[in-house]
Amino acid sequence: MSAAALQSRWQGADAEVRLGLALLAVALVLPLVLPTWQLAEFARYFCYMLLAVSLAWVWGHCGLLCLGQGVFFGIGAYAMSVVTLGKVPGVALLPDVLAFWLGLGAGVALAALAAALLGVLLFSASGLAGAFFGIVTLAVAFIAERIAINWDWLGGLNGLMGVPSLRPGVPGNEELTDERAVYCLLLAVLALTVTLLMRAVRSRRGRALLAIRNHEVRAQALGIDVAREKTRAFALGGAVAGLAGALFVTQFNFASPPLIGFAVSAEVLIWVAVGGRSSLVAACMGALLVRLAESWLSEALGPYWLLALGALFVFTVVAMPRGVVGELLAWMDRKRTE
Repeated sequence: MSAAALQSRWQGADAEVRLGLALLAVALVLPLVLPTWQLAEFARYFCYMLLAVSLAWVWGHCGLLCLGQGVFFGIGAYAMSVVTLGKVPGVALLPDVLAFWLGLGAGVALAALAAALLGVLLFSASGLAGAFFGIVTLAVAFIAERIAINWDWLGGLNGLMGVPSLRPGVPGNEELTDERAVYCLLLAVLALTVTLLMRAVRSRRGRALLAIRNHEVRAQALGIDVAREKTRAFALGGAVAGLAGALFVTQFNFASPPLIGFAVSAEVLIWVAVGGRSSLVAACMGALLVRLAESWLSEALGPYWLLALGALFVFTVVAMPRGVVGELLAWMDRKRTE
């Protein structure tokens, strides 16, 4: 393809695609300039960004304000932990690589299943939406955390320690501990997931979900099975959150009850609101910006950093309803159409 054709396609792409490609290019350069300890931090941030993407899909595109998205993140984390630690009968006999992939698959599948069952319960029977749906998911988060605290098989209040690091299949079945390799692997997972979800947003089913978000009664009158589509979308969001949790626990090497409770759910809600819930790329950047702000404010302000972060969040929500990155994307789209 010629340079002129590439330039034409670049100019014709929407702002979200262009910003995503630009950020990916920057991320690919970082391993060449950053020390390894910072690459390890960014690898963890990629897991947070995956979680933010899952909520942006559920809340921003599908209109489902989920206040318990951390539940599916925690399910993924605990599933990976119990499988790779050999707490499931028969799994301890498997090679480490197979146990890793089984744990990853279990984390994604169980999170998707939990979201699907919850969706069937809430959408098919009572048709909950809006604030009522959010309240129920908030209650589910509290229940899930109490279950994790009181279930000895999951380690109780102390959680599960010593979870193995990534074992994707390197020679000798050794753990993947090289920071640059882990960084590149998690970046690839994040980029692929965002790409697939962006395609889903632009697909026929994605347009149906957008119609449901904008006017559910009208969408139902047009023949769209609202309960089924919302349940499928919610299950997909749960699967992505489960993937994020399964990968996250291989970075910190432990799973604890707060991972499945309201604390993580509240954090991801802030990330997505700050970045912009209407865009998957904006949600990614929101997670990164807030995590970086937390690190900087905690060093600069000491014990008062939480107050400063809360004030910054309130200002962002009031002054920039689309989010920081969402406003930037809206400006880029306006410039493209001028």
